[in-house]
Amino acid sequence: MELLNHLKIGNLLPKWPIIQGGMGIGISLSSLAGAVAKEGGIGIISGVQIGYREEDFLKNNLEANKRALRAEIRKARDIAPEGIIGVNLLAAMTAYDELIKTAVEEGIDLIVTGAGLPLELPEMVKGTKTKIAPVVSSGKAAKLISKVYDKKFGIPADLFIVEGPMAGGHLGFKKEVMESGSYLDLKDILKEVLEELKPFEEKYQVKIPVVVAGGIYDGKDIAEYLKLGAAGVQMGTRFVATEECDADLEFKMAYVNAEKEDIRLVNSPVGMPGRAIRNTFTDKLDAGRIPVRRCYNCLIPCDPKTTPYCISDALMHSAGGEEGLIFAGANAYKVSEIVSVKNLMTELVEDTKKYLAVGNI
Repeated sequence: MELLNHLKIGNLLPKWPIIQGGMGIGISLSSLAGAVAKEGGIGIISGVQIGYREEDFLKNNLEANKRALRAEIRKARDIAPEGIIGVNLLAAMTAYDELIKTAVEEGIDLIVTGAGLPLELPEMVKGTKTKIAPVVSSGKAAKLISKVYDKKFGIPADLFIVEGPMAGGHLGFKKEVMESGSYLDLKDILKEVLEELKPFEEKYQVKIPVVVAGGIYDGKDIAEYLKLGAAGVQMGTRFVATEECDADLEFKMAYVNAEKEDIRLVNSPVGMPGRAIRNTFTDKLDAGRIPVRRCYNCLIPCDPKTTPYCISDALMHSAGGEEGLIFAGANAYKVSEIVSVKNLMTELVEDTKKYLAVGNI
């Protein structure tokens, strides 16, 4: 059963190789991240527009986000004093550097970064215990990041998260690739990334753990990827339908009530497609552009004059149970009830053990 406890990120040794995916805005905050960490997984707080409930959010966006990030990290620590807590911050965020600095000052264990290449991240955590985990969708991206870290900083990444085409939220694949189905399967991308990391593992005499994400739903999936060489999994969708998830009940029920045909691709202002649950908001998107009423200046590639809609508004509204964008993984339709994080983690671990004990899956 050694496969179940071999996720080692430097000195971070979670009991179980399960990372709860960061989901913003307001879906994975301290309640969810703390509960997952308490149960032996790694809990991730989404730092994207995290201060949206602060009184001065509109007038003083950066300070509101920094203040809220500190508060959520501290609350998660109160829930799981011995647990492992991370934050997810998008490289495309305009306040990326400032929020990284804030998280590091709070002693965060892990920083997960997608939506761009976090090429300067090692400099931002230098001299601290904070570990870094770039999110990639190809061996090519893992190799590029590793080469930069090697040449510029003389270190490897602490962890890579490989996100496949079945994930929810922003996807690292072009729209035409997703629509044509010409993408690589997550198993093949994992194989590619593991191969590209070998030279860096040899040079630094370390094992660089690779965690897979996107469409991982149950213990059978987890066991399958562990047997293929993954050090662990990252799961978002399963943790939405939990009592501790920070989203409104309406948001969670959208998962419970979704049918397979409701899970669809949407355009995203960051230039890549996303996956979400069909609702009145996505119907409006299909009908045409939703004009931006105010700009939060949150994403570097977003132009309020041409963007199809304001992603901050769309996600903030849905988190509060109003009409908005509900990101979800390809298997969200399989969710049938809301459970506790404790029960979900127990189910995932027991199922994984069962399938690992079977010679083949």
